[in-house]
Amino acid sequence: MNKLFTSDDIKNKLITILDREFNETPATAPDKIFYKACAMILQEVLSEKRKKFASEKTSHGQKRVYYLCMEFLMGRSLKNNIYNLELVDEFKTALASFGVKLENLYECEPDAGLGNGGLGRLAACYLDGMATQEYLATGHSILYEYGIFKQRIIDGWQTELPDNWLPGGDVWLAERLDRAVDVHFGGEIQEFWDHNYHHINHVGYSSVKAVPYDMYVSGYRTKGVSRLRLWKAVSPGIDMEMFNKGDYVRALGQNSYAEAISKVLYPNDNHLEGKNLRLRQQYFLVAASIGDIVHSHLMTYGTLENLSEKVAIHINDTHPVLAIPELMRILLDDCGYSWDKAWAIVTRTFAYTNHTVMNEALERWNEDLFKLLLPRIYQIVVEINNRFTRDLFERWHKSVDQINRLSIIYNHEVRMANLAVWACHSVNGVSKLHSDILKDDLFHEFYEIEPKKFKNVTNGIAARRWLYQSNPGLTNLISELIGDSFIKHMSKLEKLKKYADDESVLQRFAQIKRENKENFAHYLKEHTGVVLNPDSIFDVQVKRLHEYKRQHLNALHILSLYQKLKQNPGTPFTPRTFIFGAKAAPGYYMAKQIIRFICDLGRHIDNDPDVRGRIKVVYLEDYNVTMSEMLAPASEISEQISLAGTEASGTGNMKLMLAGAVTLGTYDGANVEIYDSVGDENFIRFGMSTEQVRELKPHYNPRELYNKNPEIKGLIDTLYKGFDGNTFEEIATSLATSDPYMVLADFEAYKQAQIKAEQLYSDTLGWQRMSLINVANAGMFSADRSVDDYARDIWGLV
Repeated sequence: MNKLFTSDDIKNKLITILDREFNETPATAPDKIFYKACAMILQEVLSEKRKKFASEKTSHGQKRVYYLCMEFLMGRSLKNNIYNLELVDEFKTALASFGVKLENLYECEPDAGLGNGGLGRLAACYLDGMATQEYLATGHSILYEYGIFKQRIIDGWQTELPDNWLPGGDVWLAERLDRAVDVHFGGEIQEFWDHNYHHINHVGYSSVKAVPYDMYVSGYRTKGVSRLRLWKAVSPGIDMEMFNKGDYVRALGQNSYAEAISKVLYPNDNHLEGKNLRLRQQYFLVAASIGDIVHSHLMTYGTLENLSEKVAIHINDTHPVLAIPELMRILLDDCGYSWDKAWAIVTRTFAYTNHTVMNEALERWNEDLFKLLLPRIYQIVVEINNRFTRDLFERWHKSVDQINRLSIIYNHEVRMANLAVWACHSVNGVSKLHSDILKDDLFHEFYEIEPKKFKNVTNGIAARRWLYQSNPGLTNLISELIGDSFIKHMSKLEKLKKYADDESVLQRFAQIKRENKENFAHYLKEHTGVVLNPDSIFDVQVKRLHEYKRQHLNALHILSLYQKLKQNPGTPFTPRTFIFGAKAAPGYYMAKQIIRFICDLGRHIDNDPDVRGRIKVVYLEDYNVTMSEMLAPASEISEQISLAGTEASGTGNMKLMLAGAVTLGTYDGANVEIYDSVGDENFIRFGMSTEQVRELKPHYNPRELYNKNPEIKGLIDTLYKGFDGNTFEEIATSLATSDPYMVLADFEAYKQAQIKAEQLYSDTLGWQRMSLINVANAGMFSADRSVDDYARDIWGLV
């Protein structure tokens, strides 16, 4: 593929932009200005490339996909786009002529504050995959001014600060004022008939203007560019009548209330105002997005009759489910469609991905709040539910109890997952096990009615980001062994298997891992002052902090190791560095207590000369995509220890696998597919199966384990007593009395798995063989494969 630019082209463009936009010369401009100038070059290129790509696809009548998600965890854009456009050398050469290092410019960019965890990172990966596979795709989300939050750990306690990322991140955003959409809240609905036509008037509402900003993601070696359209909430203007009456606070306060919608991702909803704001955010996202999609389609085709033939709208988790009644509203009220015709268009257009079996994520809205805030949407949802429950009774002969369970509105709650499953033509889980759970358990009664709509698409990651961009040593070795075509086609990593018994290759694998560990240790010391021992095992658990992911199982085992070394200091022991990274939701008290336990345990161990240097616990503050890109290449053990049947898929397991880390995990989520792909000898499996969990749970009594197992009793008692003046009574009580995620039930098996991991690690070549086999089998977990599955089986793009 021909290069877009030579180094001289880039050099000349930089000189022009520095002068025109910043009134700077190459001699005077600091790195942060060079960073912005480079971003402007790429933003312009990607914008033009996207227009050409979209025009070509549209001229051939090809279908578009719109991906609606509450978050997109994008990370940094400069490095990703330069690598995907294959302009690394050209930018390096151009910048070097000015005495500037490209690597320094990467550090000038903040991680975009648009996401939190796996859900948002998956959405970002799919933008990369869809661009590379040349699907015409647009993501829709909210332009959060302060992200979720910047995490600070103060005396072991998570503190949330604003993540003010826009001053360095807004250079990637192109404002599109011409595509602004008005979104209405509250008010009341007036209905009347005129000449056999049903009229709907929404009056007395308050308005918020949704202003779109576009960000672009380049595909790799392709024409494709994905667009992420982010909506900013802007007040439509001051209420002059209120202002002139002297009610200045209310007149101006309404502006602030409107604009609060796009301030923070996932505001704390432990109170009514938080719930109100979350519901506003969700409707704001879908009203703006659906309005924009309909406008774009009408501009292209002049009719909505063919909407489902030319448009696929994907709902990623339950947050954007209100898109369904919103499109119904437009078709019914604005376009005059009959109910049946509108419903047929809607049900053929929407598809839904479920991401969790956790009850708190299967959103339910208080019916009164829903009706007050979204009166017309409420009416439409009521009508959808009435028709659905009538069908359940008349067509499928369901009992009252069954209808109550399936109903979209029941017991004064609006159930978003039930609405999504009923209205969408496709419902998928994100790993084979998870999809089976949806069919066999969570949505079983829906599955009995419409089994053909249930599908599986196992998650995938933007593998180029974690290998080609972040792990140059391993990338170069693989390219030397099998050629570089794997960068575009990750399935070709399988060719590495023939080197599994090549001692020289395994030694080079070991050398690269050692260099990556040293690089990460250097990075961490420079940025945090924390000193790591590269000769220790790097044991990594990085993911959202939640009890079902069982970071406290990991920490409890570390406490056990510590106590054993204290009792027997001469015990042979391979030094271990346990690395954690996670944010807890601001209102999730137990998750914050687990963070405190991990941090306090680490500090206590650091201060004990008997074990110092043998065990190290590191909690990575404000863990993000950029930190992941540094950590993954250095990782050796990948902790994926959720209770079987609780993790939908996971994607961190895939990133660490791609870097050659060996999974120590339960048979849960995509761990199942990783295990099946690498084989038992290359995966450290432990714990109960989903079926065993289901059988044990009804009569599980953790108090029995506490009373019968001296080691478990000693660990729990230590949590009660604490150390260094700090106690952990809430965690201890939860484990000893309820243990909802069965930490104690799996503790012994986990301990044995850790012993096995240490034994395996002592065989250097054997461990490197396991590492190589993991890398060789990682190709199937690429986002490129995942989006191909969606395009073929769900979106109808191919």
